[in-house]
Amino acid sequence: MSNIRLFFNESLSINLNSKLDKSQSHYLSKVMRINIGQTFSLFNQSGEWEAKIKDINKGIIEFSIINKLRLKNIERELWLAFAPIKLNYLNLMIQKATELGITKFIPILTERTIVRKLNEKRLNKIMIEASEQSNRLTVPDLENLTRFDNFLRLNQNTNIIFGDLNTKNNKFSIKHKGPICILVGPEGDFTIKERQNILKLKNLISLKINKNILRSETAAISMISIATFNLLS
Repeated sequence: MSNIRLFFNESLSINLNSKLDKSQSHYLSKVMRINIGQTFSLFNQSGEWEAKIKDINKGIIEFSIINKLRLKNIERELWLAFAPIKLNYLNLMIQKATELGITKFIPILTERTIVRKLNEKRLNKIMIEASEQSNRLTVPDLENLTRFDNFLRLNQNTNIIFGDLNTKNNKFSIKHKGPICILVGPEGDFTIKERQNILKLKNLISLKINKNILRSETAAISMISIATFNLLS
C-alpha cells in the first residue's frame, strides 16, 4: 500500500465510490505520479481507509474504498490558546503544534497582541497537511478569534498550563480530568493585569519551562512537548 495519506472531509466506508477535489487530484497524479489501479489512503475522524484509483477523468481522480486500515482513536483534548504572531512564526507554530497532537486552537486578543486578523483558510490548510504528514486521524479545530477576557470567562474550570518565568514550579501535574489548555502570550507578553487574572484561575498550572525568555512559538512547542510527554508516561 502507498504511504500517501490525504484528509477526506466526507463520510468514508467500504465500497464507497467518490472523487477527490481538483487540488488533491493534481497532487496525486502530477506531483506523486500515481496512476489508475494504484492505492493511497484517506482518513478523517472515522478512521483510515485504503483507496484505489478507478479513473482519472479531466484531471479529477475517481476512487473506490477497498479496505479499512485503522479505527478511529480517542485523543485527550489538548488545546492551545495563543495570541496571533507574525505570519511565518505563526505558520510554524500551527504546523508543529498539530504534529504534536493539539486538538483545538484558540486564538485570543490580548492588550499587546499585534496581529489582529487571521487567515483561517491558510491555517486550516497547514493543519490538514501537518495531520497528513504526522499520521494523525484527526485535524484540529480552529476557533474564532476571541477577546482574552472572554477566554478566561469560558475557561474558569479548565486545566490551564501557563508558561511562567516567575514561578519556581517545574513539575507537570493535572488537577482534574478534562481538556488541557496550554496558554501562551503575545510577542510583548501579557500585561500585569492580564497576568493577575490568569493566576486567579481555579485549575491553573504555572510552569517554568526554561530560565530564558522564549519566543511565543518556541514556548508553545516546548510546553506542548512537555504535556504530551507527561500524558504518555
